[in-house]
Amino acid sequence: MRVGVLGAGTVGRAVVDGLLRHPERLVVAAPDAPHLALGGVAARDLARAADAGIPAALLTDAPAHLVADPEIDVIVELIGGDEPARTLIAAALGAGKPVVTANKHVIAHHGPDLEAAARRAGVALRFEAAVGGGIPVLGTLAGDLATNEIRRVRGIVNGTTNHILTAMSQDGRPYDEVLAEAQELGYAEADPRGDVEGDDAVNKLVILARLAFGQWLDPATVGRRPPTARGDGRPGITGVTDQQLEGGGALGLTIKLLATASRRGETIEAAVMPTALPSDSPFGWTDGITNRVEIVGEPLGTVSLAGPGAGGRATSSAILGDLVAIARGLGSTWAGLAPATNAACPAADPLDGPRQWYAFVPAVQLGPLPAALADAATVDFEDGTAVRSGIVTLEEVRAAFDAILPAGVDVTLYPVDD
Repeated sequence: MRVGVLGAGTVGRAVVDGLLRHPERLVVAAPDAPHLALGGVAARDLARAADAGIPAALLTDAPAHLVADPEIDVIVELIGGDEPARTLIAAALGAGKPVVTANKHVIAHHGPDLEAAARRAGVALRFEAAVGGGIPVLGTLAGDLATNEIRRVRGIVNGTTNHILTAMSQDGRPYDEVLAEAQELGYAEADPRGDVEGDDAVNKLVILARLAFGQWLDPATVGRRPPTARGDGRPGITGVTDQQLEGGGALGLTIKLLATASRRGETIEAAVMPTALPSDSPFGWTDGITNRVEIVGEPLGTVSLAGPGAGGRATSSAILGDLVAIARGLGSTWAGLAPATNAACPAADPLDGPRQWYAFVPAVQLGPLPAALADAATVDFEDGTAVRSGIVTLEEVRAAFDAILPAGVDVTLYPVDD
């Protein structure tokens, strides 16, 4: 089985290295199973790819030609982004070639069409590497937990934002300073918006929800902005401050970017939200670039998986595992799950029920707390007050803060989860 790799970046080079230099790890061990061999690599910069150790005879700068090459049996797409990746994946499936990809954007935004194309062609589309890097969470959902009724899936699924929040919390440094350092260390991109604004985590949550609930979600409908007392906050972690983290710590809370999807009747609630979590909880102590995913199902209960969520080595492990799965004839990542409906559905808002809320109120004269905050725990600081409410609805806590905050002052309301 000759493999064509599209992309020679960090992950692409790690996959090529595995195919060329570690064939003993690609154990198929099935009767009449094919041997995996590298057939070609498409790279934007051929000289750089050759300098990285990829044999020049295998290189091309025309990925479409590699997809169309009759000598190539399976395509690994590692270009990233939307186009031309989507077109190349669709072309490979249409030509009857299995596809392995780590492209969470393409899978999340074009999942219904690509799933339909793969099923129509009768070929495998595998994307374990699109969520959690080296954590085998998708195979677990579609395979080991297939007999369970999944009720909720949630997780810390973006290592960049978790690294930033961890450093802010532990060092007491502001967001902009820690982000700049993360970019210097290579943990954050030059344009970090896809990570810090929550888009990357939304894409991963859409994929998790497909395997958990049998339905593709429209990524545009998954909430990424925490509420404020008088509106909506900034997307992802871009509005989290060192003051808020310090105040939360005094109340036994830490803030993490948590991706959550759950089923309520016929609807799927989903959001990627900076969330206040107990500091001594499994999510609370998941620091740095580590990812953690928790699945709640019936009858099994709760299953948690944690590990490295990004990087060439972790992602290449999942890619190579998917290639072995195809060689073994195991089919698509969704395994034997029923087909999803062809259209993506909107996600419902998960924040409409009663819960606790956390806010850091700047140093203003608050006066007596309204009834909705009568059970709140508070800690005073020189520059403000940390407030953890009792169990109230978003409407109630908004009205309470609106009543006590001066005109022109707003506060972010972080949902508290266990």
